[in-house]
Amino acid sequence: MKYVDEYRDRSLVKGLMAAIGKIAGKIGRDITLMEICGTHTHVIGRFGIKKLLPENIRLVSGPGCPVCVTSIHDVDKALYLAGMKDTIFATFGDMLRVPGTGRASLQKSRAAGADVRVIASTTDCLDIAGKNTAKEVVMMGIGFETTTPMVASVVDLCREKGIKNFSVFSVHKVVPPALKALIDDPSLNIDGFICPGHVSTIIGLSPYNIIAEAGRAAVITGFEPVDVLEGIMMILGQIAEGKREVSIQYARGVNAEGNPRARDIINRVFRTGDAEWRGLGRIPASGLFLRDEFKAFDALEKFDVPPIHSIEIKGCSCGDVLRGVMLPGQCSLFRKTCTPTNPIGPCMVSSEGTCAAYYAYHLDS
Repeated sequence: MKYVDEYRDRSLVKGLMAAIGKIAGKIGRDITLMEICGTHTHVIGRFGIKKLLPENIRLVSGPGCPVCVTSIHDVDKALYLAGMKDTIFATFGDMLRVPGTGRASLQKSRAAGADVRVIASTTDCLDIAGKNTAKEVVMMGIGFETTTPMVASVVDLCREKGIKNFSVFSVHKVVPPALKALIDDPSLNIDGFICPGHVSTIIGLSPYNIIAEAGRAAVITGFEPVDVLEGIMMILGQIAEGKREVSIQYARGVNAEGNPRARDIINRVFRTGDAEWRGLGRIPASGLFLRDEFKAFDALEKFDVPPIHSIEIKGCSCGDVLRGVMLPGQCSLFRKTCTPTNPIGPCMVSSEGTCAAYYAYHLDS
């Protein structure tokens, strides 16, 4: 396939591995790198990149899956909204099996009679709302900066068209504050970050300056084996030379400015606020919530959601996995009671989840 094969070329991989080995030897100490994108985690697993690296280069996975970092309390709120009378709850497919308190889920709610629908695009909600004017359509807005512009556009369009039976339950999050939380965590010792390509198409280069300012290396990286290996080589090059900066490996997809138009629609519709992340706790200014002028489309403002007492899943270590302090194989449930057909935690549920990647590609062996 044109353009893909060149990023999986064996000779390029061998050349990059030789360069990585040389730089790793020059550094002469253990190095920990964290990828903060679920797609990177799966690419690393699928192509056996961990096993190719020198012994002193360690890769750990961070909070790169928006479904996985959604707190159990927010899952419980979604379950309440989905269960309301005369309500259609719209969500992306990955959320269906994510467990809430007592291992309840949207999938189980649907089986019990709730009208829960899987959408392929945010614009699907407009069609659903138009065909079901006697019902309320609630969409679960989930994702990082990559998916937020689409949700913002739909909310803006609904206000313009006067659509009254649509609202959003926003659990959208932004990545840079989470990076700061990881850097500030005394239990972690991350030398460099493999930064997400998709998110970076929106936010550009400058938000990652917090990494360099904290004395860590960072490279925005693409999603093929050659991309990932070149990104690792560039990070190691920074460390070897004593530099701490943010570089772009994924130049074919990301420019330094990102996408100003996408950021404009996000900032016009959403405001930042404190948000709860699974494993990382409450992170200041890391969540996106509808501004006052769009309050009519905020599900939590529109409906009276009662206080909910949420209980974490006993034995599930997803929080520690998302922080990079535990590998999936170190969880007592992994590959035993927790499998893709019987997922206990969100990291096994989501297609971008770390546990799902470790299970699929036997990274724990």
